[in-house]
Amino acid sequence: MALIVSIWTHVSYRLYRLSAVKQSAGLGLALGFAAMSSMLLAVEFDQGIIFDLRLAIIESAAVFGGPLAALVAAVMAASFRIYLGGAGVVPGLVSIGIVMILGLGLWFIAGKRPVEHAATIFSAAALAGCLSVAVLSLLSQEAFDRALKEVGLPIATLNFAATASIGFYLAYFRRFTLERDILYAALTQAPDYHYVKDLQHRFVATNLRVARHNGRTRSSEMIGLTDYDLTSKERADELIAIEEEILATGKPLERFEEFLVEEGKEPRWYSTSKVPLRNRQGNLVGLSGVTVDITEKKNLEQELRASRNVMAQAMAEMSDGLAMFDPDGRIVFCNEQYQALFPRSAYARCKGAHITDIIRASVRNGERKDLPIDLAEDVIQEAGRQLFVNKDEILALADGRWLSLRTRVTEDQRVLALVSDITALKESEQSLRELAEQMKGLAETDSLTGLANRRSFDNALSREFNHALSSSRPLSLLLVDVDRFKRFNDTYGHMAGDECLRKVAGCISKAARRSSDLAARFGGEEFAILLPDTRADKAIAIADRLRQSIRDLAIQHEGSEFGSVTVSIGATVLSSQSLISNAAELVARADLALYQAKGAGRDCVGFQRLEDDRERKSASRS
Repeated sequence: MALIVSIWTHVSYRLYRLSAVKQSAGLGLALGFAAMSSMLLAVEFDQGIIFDLRLAIIESAAVFGGPLAALVAAVMAASFRIYLGGAGVVPGLVSIGIVMILGLGLWFIAGKRPVEHAATIFSAAALAGCLSVAVLSLLSQEAFDRALKEVGLPIATLNFAATASIGFYLAYFRRFTLERDILYAALTQAPDYHYVKDLQHRFVATNLRVARHNGRTRSSEMIGLTDYDLTSKERADELIAIEEEILATGKPLERFEEFLVEEGKEPRWYSTSKVPLRNRQGNLVGLSGVTVDITEKKNLEQELRASRNVMAQAMAEMSDGLAMFDPDGRIVFCNEQYQALFPRSAYARCKGAHITDIIRASVRNGERKDLPIDLAEDVIQEAGRQLFVNKDEILALADGRWLSLRTRVTEDQRVLALVSDITALKESEQSLRELAEQMKGLAETDSLTGLANRRSFDNALSREFNHALSSSRPLSLLLVDVDRFKRFNDTYGHMAGDECLRKVAGCISKAARRSSDLAARFGGEEFAILLPDTRADKAIAIADRLRQSIRDLAIQHEGSEFGSVTVSIGATVLSSQSLISNAAELVARADLALYQAKGAGRDCVGFQRLEDDRERKSASRS
């Protein structure tokens, strides 16, 4: 029985291309022959009654091979039992059927893969032992009693042992086959070059990759060859010398890289590892090697080095400062420009430095205007946490420079900081701002007198008029006209006239001494003074002082009845009782007051009050 089962397992290993159905039928055929052999070696108990191990074999076919194996083995055993004849044919056939059915039941319960489980094998063996005794009941009562007494225990023991032996042997062989198949598949199908050599440096196993690399179509064609059969003598001598050293020292060769130019093949990079092999007794039996094609890796490394060199050169030559921080807030890279832009804290801005240490150094050396030297530690910690926020900042340094700092946080919480010196840009911006202010001043200033021009006056009047209406605050307006100015120009010329107007404008500018007051050239020799939040009596007083100050200039004017330059002033005030809705009417009332002053003999102040839609007229003259 053991011989037949062993033969079948070795044959089935060779016939691995057979389908599962054919494998099952083959197992049944082998166990059928085993059952027949067992019956040929049976023990005859009585006339026509024999005892053997066929029940254990048939049950093994059912439990360990499935329905087809059980059916084939049972048919063969039953046919041979009929051929043998005797009084026990019928009980023998019945017992074969019972054992087959119960064995298939156990096969189904065990999940159709029982041979892998020891518990199932023992269960099948126990069932075989019990059935071998139970089928004795098919005999006559007298024969049953005598058989049970004389051969019951040996039969049960032998059937138990036979079933367990078959089960464990099949389980072992299947595990052994699976392990060999896995190892063989791993060796032959691996993408790298795997090989095993004996002590004479002959190949005893290789994968398909090695065979094809050396012009062979099957791995078996490599068996028995050496490197002298595959490459040049110089190359073979080099490889054998390396392997001899490995075998002599027992020290493996690990990741040995070499660049090979082989005839008829593209130049490639390879990494080779070789280790000595020892058997279970510790004796050296050969060596195993694996060679990996690392050409793509080398090309990528070369490209990476080239890219790093280009990047390093670009960073070295760029004018901006660049720094990279890791998720912990420490510098992992910075260029020289980054350090140079912060000279007072450059020593702290190096690889491995933490952002809080950099801030402390900057604070301690008074580098930034926005960071006082007594900055609290909690503020420094908070500033350090702000590193991990996307932002654009403008930094004012104590040495007068301006820096633009842009920080960006990556998906893996790294921070890229880019620093640019924008001092020139800020200075240009300041110059443009000053120029804009100057242009604005020129656009709003009369070029001759330096006072506000008419457009500026109109804008201010509209603004102050609306404010006075909304706030119920008084607003006074003075219109000033130089008396007999046309005669002055005709007598002394326009140059003298311009100088006269400049002197008059100087007095007017002094009269509007508050920041809220506005003195403007209204047109020609006419001027206007806007006096927000000024009552009538105060406005008249200001006007009279202005009139007197201009007369005190004593500018000679032969065409004037006073012998010197004088002015006439019209004054009006917008109060909460005034029934007026627009600024133009306020100017009209001041102009009317000016005409009143001229009609009163000039060199005086005329006043128009807007109250309850009634007009009062008054004039004063010094």
